Amino acid sequence: MSVGSPPKMAPGVGPPLWLLLELTYRCPLHCVFCYNPTDFAAVGAELPASEWIRVLREARALGAVQLGLSGGEPLARDDLEPIVAEAHALGFYVNLITSGVGMTEERIGALKHAGLDHIQLSFQDSTRELNDFLSSTRTFELKAKVAELIRRYDYPMVLNVVLHRLNIDHVGEILAMAERMGAQYVELANTQYYGWAWLNRAHLLPSRAQLARAEEVTRAFRERLGAKMQIYFVVPDYFETRPKACMNGLGTVFLAIAPDGMALPCHAARMLPGLEFPNVREHDVRSIWYDSAAFNHFRGEAWMKEPCRSCPERQRDFGGCRCQAYLLTGDAANADPVCDLSPHHHLVTAAVAEAERGGAAGASALLFRDHRISIAVEPGRGAPSAR
Repeated sequence: MSVGSPPKMAPGVGPPLWLLLELTYRCPLHCVFCYNPTDFAAVGAELPASEWIRVLREARALGAVQLGLSGGEPLARDDLEPIVAEAHALGFYVNLITSGVGMTEERIGALKHAGLDHIQLSFQDSTRELNDFLSSTRTFELKAKVAELIRRYDYPMVLNVVLHRLNIDHVGEILAMAERMGAQYVELANTQYYGWAWLNRAHLLPSRAQLARAEEVTRAFRERLGAKMQIYFVVPDYFETRPKACMNGLGTVFLAIAPDGMALPCHAARMLPGLEFPNVREHDVRSIWYDSAAFNHFRGEAWMKEPCRSCPERQRDFGGCRCQAYLLTGDAANADPVCDLSPHHHLVTAAVAEAERGGAAGASALLFRDHRISIAVEPGRGAPSAR
């Protein structure tokens, strides 16, 4: 795909309301479904705190209001607290997205003092054995202790568990664990297949029967607990017949800044070929958001091919996920193959059929997120093939 001359900015583009700072790709976990780029080890040096603070000021001046701090593991940054303090002073609602590794009572107290509003804690499973296997660490007890700290420091208890073939049958146990921990919000986010999850798709994609059972268990839990716990169950794209409106359309509300300063319209977009994403080391946030060719490329409808170009639903789903289209078809401008109107929909149905037959039979070994593997993996491409 060739960008050619810079496209004109789509009319009516508003500010980036939701800002995500991926402060580091360093992480003590080695999760098989990690959404970080598969070539993260080749990414350049992290921005210093002074640069992150400049980005915060520029984005807030532009109208950003919601801030996520993630990674990797953001607690790996020793300078997290001053970044949080500046974001709070600027008026952001600040959410820390963490595995819990690196959180101590001293640290959570400092973050509370700095103005942190919200902590989202991840678990990999309800059991120590599978939690620790999926992350290739011994962290289950640590996460439970962090959950206690979150309650003690009067934060909303928000748990996130990524679901896939290896743990989706434990949804009842996961929700029971969340109830014991006093969780007010639980996100059961079925794996989306890019990053390391793409490499491991044959092992991770569940069957339809697994998905249906998990949804039924979740429904029953909701009915029993009522308003006591808000449970969000995100269905994997591959089991839909219409794509989700990825980021409400690229370049409309969401701005991510990677550890090296690369500005992206979604977490995974740096894999897309032919686009030169700007870097905050060299450009201010306003010019990145409104003027850069990369951010304007998938705005509006001019980039669309058929069947998206004439589809009456194009203003609802914006053609779906560009990264998913690229990974499955090799062209980011194609209709998302999740859509059953796409000429490439058979690639999704073939993957689901493979999952129905038992998934990983004949697949390569499960790949854990690891810098040694990262160096050897071609960015964005990899193992799955349902062609």
